[in-house]
Amino acid sequence: MISVVIGQVRRLADAAEGGRAGVEDVLLWAVLPYVAIAVFVLGHYWRYRYDKFGWTTRSSQLHENRLLRIGSPLFHFGVLIVLLGHVGGLLVPNAWTEAAGISEHAYHVAAVTLGTAAGLCTLTGLAILIYRRRTVGPVFSATTRNDKLMYAVLTLVVVLGLAATVAANLAGGGYDYRETVSPWFRSVFLLRPDPDLMADVPILFRLHALSAMLLLGIWPFTRLVHMLTAPIGYLTRPYIVYRSRDARLGARAPRRGWERIP
Repeated sequence: MISVVIGQVRRLADAAEGGRAGVEDVLLWAVLPYVAIAVFVLGHYWRYRYDKFGWTTRSSQLHENRLLRIGSPLFHFGVLIVLLGHVGGLLVPNAWTEAAGISEHAYHVAAVTLGTAAGLCTLTGLAILIYRRRTVGPVFSATTRNDKLMYAVLTLVVVLGLAATVAANLAGGGYDYRETVSPWFRSVFLLRPDPDLMADVPILFRLHALSAMLLLGIWPFTRLVHMLTAPIGYLTRPYIVYRSRDARLGARAPRRGWERIP
């Protein structure tokens, strides 16, 4: 795979002068994605291999619960819808949705409406969680440097994505990223990266993609690893049996009103 990628990068570098993409575009859109993916995969392997006990969200629910009950559902449900929208928009070609009877206009209206609402929910929930982490003393004390970096980059990704959607589709005349960004995204995973597709993409979409690659690179070294964890072992583990303590084994007699019933 590495040799294939290197060959493609050399071919793209040789052809950069004849196409719309320059050398910097080749580095950003044909090299950097594979660097981010490699760090993402190898970083998770390293983290699982050498830091299993650190593979956790380091829950702070015991320190504060009121703000968490508001911010956490807003953020998690919002980001889930955002991720599903990205999967559909980046991986599903236009021809597939049209074959399913969904017109481009209908898809565009639904994507912009739902994406904007989900983005606002995600950003609001994230703002509440950051406010909570900064203002609640015990939660702030448990915040590491990696956590601060993760929150900063995650906020940048969400803000840029929401700004690109609003600027292009609500404030501007509209932009169909499925004709440029989506084919580029698929070309990366097909090991045929085409940086020419990103040459004329609006700046906010480009910055959003770059910030997403940055987030992908730091992901394995933050609490975001919990997103790749599922409690599958709970399905097959034996039951945990809880037994009350026999009063005769204790040092003190049971309190009045708590005597065991024969």
